[in-house]
Amino acid sequence: MDKFIEKATALTEALPFIQQFRGETIVVKFGGSIMESEDGYSRILQDVAFMECVGLRPVVVHGGGKAISRAMREADIAPNFVQGLRVTDDATIRVVEQVLNQEVNPQLVEIIQQFHGKARGIHGEDIIRVDKMMGTDTESKEPLDWGYVGTVNRVDVEPIQAYLCSDIVPVITPLGKGPNGKLYNINADDAATAIACALNARKLVFLTDVPGLLRDPEDKSSLISSLHLGEVDELIDRGVIAGGMLPKIKGMAGAVKSGIKKAHIIDASMPHSLLLELFTNEGVGTEITE
Repeated sequence: MDKFIEKATALTEALPFIQQFRGETIVVKFGGSIMESEDGYSRILQDVAFMECVGLRPVVVHGGGKAISRAMREADIAPNFVQGLRVTDDATIRVVEQVLNQEVNPQLVEIIQQFHGKARGIHGEDIIRVDKMMGTDTESKEPLDWGYVGTVNRVDVEPIQAYLCSDIVPVITPLGKGPNGKLYNINADDAATAIACALNARKLVFLTDVPGLLRDPEDKSSLISSLHLGEVDELIDRGVIAGGMLPKIKGMAGAVKSGIKKAHIIDASMPHSLLLELFTNEGVGTEITE
């Protein structure tokens, strides 16, 4: 009997959150190492199907991660990274497009459908316009060129909203079209942030392979569960926000500044962490609020 009461308690705890978020747009981004475990991303997509079923409007933005690296090895294309970003030449962008649009995206759509959710893929280049990413080396002052890597300047939200109004989950690839009509690769975190801002989403959620923001990277019990915008710069200066967490937190902070009420970063390896973060009092990751 106790286990049934526990289940009923969990459902009643979720009720006010379902009522609060019903009809609201939630952008969910995942990729990287998460894509290596089909069980892992299937659980995420089951959570997404649940969200849609109870009246939320989830939007999925995904990367390709190691699937792209694997396809490049098979094509005998040597990877090249500059400041942590993949340099994308003509051969590489063809591989990236094939993996994201023709392999990963249809697979994710199919899994949502297996959970009796309605989903459709959107190729990023059909809705996202970009500028070519440019930079300067901090030491040599020489210009940096990542090839076909872009920064988002506009998102056409009409196709996304059309799906949402039909209770269909849009599943979007982080690709864009440049002013020359060429295809460009986009950092998936940046693509998700831009899409969330353009949609004026209620929440932006990054699923990653860490529990959230830790005060001590070696101590999982040092999780910072809630963070205000005013604290971000201080934690960057102190080195608490650094490495791969830095662009994610900056993106989350930028999204909140643009009007999104909350941005979250949670551990995708925890079963159903997305539901636990959205529909429980305690949550399981780090949230940034204004």
